[in-house]
Amino acid sequence: MKSKFFVGLKYLLQFGFRPLAWYALYQFGLLTGRYKRLDRRPQTAVHRPSSTAHCLFHPPSPDQLSQTLGEEGKTLLFKEADEIVNGQVRVFGKLVPLDFTHPEPLRHWTEYETNHALISRFASLVPHSDIKFLWEPARFGWAFALGRAYRLTQDEKYAQAFWRHFESFTQANPANLGPHWMNGQEVAIRLMALVWCAHVFPNQSPNYQLLITSIHRHAARLPATLPYARSQNNNHLVTEAAAIYTAGLFFDNAKWRVLGWKWLNWAFQNQIGGYGEYIQHSANYHRLTLQTALWVNLIKREAFPAKTAQALGRSAHWLFSLLDNESGLTPNLGANDGALIFPLSSSAFEDYRPTVQAAARAFLRTGLPAGVWDEMSLWFGLKPAERVADSSAYLTDNLRGQNSWAYLRASHFKSRLSHIDQLHLDLWWRGLNVTQDAGTYLYNAPPPWDNPLATTRVHNTVTVDGRDQMTRAGRFLVLDWASAYSKNLIETDENILGRVRAFHCGYGSVKHERTVTVYRDERWTVEDKLTSPRRRPHTYRLHWLLPDWEHQLEETESTVRLRLKSPYGWITLSSFILHAKRSSFSVSLVRAGELIRGQREVLPYEGWVSRRYGQKVPALSLAFEVASEYNVTFSSDFTFPQ
Repeated sequence: MKSKFFVGLKYLLQFGFRPLAWYALYQFGLLTGRYKRLDRRPQTAVHRPSSTAHCLFHPPSPDQLSQTLGEEGKTLLFKEADEIVNGQVRVFGKLVPLDFTHPEPLRHWTEYETNHALISRFASLVPHSDIKFLWEPARFGWAFALGRAYRLTQDEKYAQAFWRHFESFTQANPANLGPHWMNGQEVAIRLMALVWCAHVFPNQSPNYQLLITSIHRHAARLPATLPYARSQNNNHLVTEAAAIYTAGLFFDNAKWRVLGWKWLNWAFQNQIGGYGEYIQHSANYHRLTLQTALWVNLIKREAFPAKTAQALGRSAHWLFSLLDNESGLTPNLGANDGALIFPLSSSAFEDYRPTVQAAARAFLRTGLPAGVWDEMSLWFGLKPAERVADSSAYLTDNLRGQNSWAYLRASHFKSRLSHIDQLHLDLWWRGLNVTQDAGTYLYNAPPPWDNPLATTRVHNTVTVDGRDQMTRAGRFLVLDWASAYSKNLIETDENILGRVRAFHCGYGSVKHERTVTVYRDERWTVEDKLTSPRRRPHTYRLHWLLPDWEHQLEETESTVRLRLKSPYGWITLSSFILHAKRSSFSVSLVRAGELIRGQREVLPYEGWVSRRYGQKVPALSLAFEVASEYNVTFSSDFTFPQ
């Protein structure tokens, strides 16, 4: 009880009173039954869709889609669409039956919010007992594959499959009943998908009226619980405000349109930082926010305010700078919940080029070279940019070698950060992610997989005394934010292409300073200094998370040499202690939660990487640990084959 009190007090001091006030208002509505009473009011259902549902956009032509997709893109699209026609859908990459029925009678959505046992029974029926596996098919992401295939071919089997699955969902999940209606963001994402479907599939279907009515009921669910999204001040507010605005335009409802537009612009202006990073410090949530902005940019009837347009430009710039040109991937930064709310491309989930291309065209007036990833731009009504660039044109604090580049994590925090990862280093070479971010894997599973990859321990940085850099106060709550500060250094040595130095003081009296240098011969040096004004014993742990490649490990009294066989030749990592009076020194290598070198206790979540929600693959976790009561300096060299 005492710890909860202090967590609450810290939350109040660090987040301020306003989020708590909005959350209290939402809880008041739950406890008093206000939301139930609102839902009992007579539905203002639409009766004549032709006069009440308005056209918001025009889909691209079949010829445009065919030319952009090419044969490979069309093959991938038809494969996915045909799976859905046959009643199967990919949930986080795994093929499962598309089934919206439930094993027990449904209750009002508020009962699932206030009675965790009810929602736990539903969660127990899906993989890992994680509710996200239940929610994901109900976001209607699969409908985009059917719609794209239908628009390309005009084959009625794709339209009929959509109407069949839509009718199944609607019958099994009446408005405001069951777990699919308890979360405002889930309702909002589904609403935008359904509005998109209303423009792509033929309105002659007998179920078209049911679709319009369903969209209206989705919209009616959202405004009353917007205080919850405002209390979170994250992607919930962006998607819910966008959905309310969408419904306002679709039904010509001025109240919804004004409400959605107000909070959507507020969110963009307040959640996107001065350098363009999104408030949740997550590459995937950043993509979600940009996709939402692209949807609104397509359907809006008024210009974005200047501050919003500037924020979206910074946001597009930031994601562009993190794109690996060869692979289309980005660092697996922060929380990755598998969200892809507008899957308007045949590119893989991990490929960020569709969103980067569309956002660059919309908000930067530039773009990538043409490719199959251009399909998303077509759907969002964006023409090719006159100016073409790659991510090197947008590098800020990132460093670039001849065939390599790196992202050094050094960020300031406003709130809602997801991973405790200051001074983490992501190193890339020829499209390969050499030093990796572990990702997320699962949010809601039982321990030890209750979101443990958020911790400092699994990132490519230094931990002190086994601590996190900040206080992990809950599964999704981090307090005592420790901001980091970085600076690009000017070098006169012609052999140095770039150098950046950053530091943070998240370990109290111990300061961690990291300097990263890239040389002309494709060599990278990372120097970590741990300093403290007090002479006290500490245990310093340098960690690198590396691909699961064939490897050779050699160690001496104070040096580790690890050779990794990449697809393009052997990469060498040499780590050693530059300065330290130490009392102990150890090296360990872990793969998939099992110790393969050294002696120490291994945690089950060490030595894994997850680039898709619910999926993990083995990785090599190299830890270099020193105990000393003096200052310590580590040095790590990465050498790539010429």
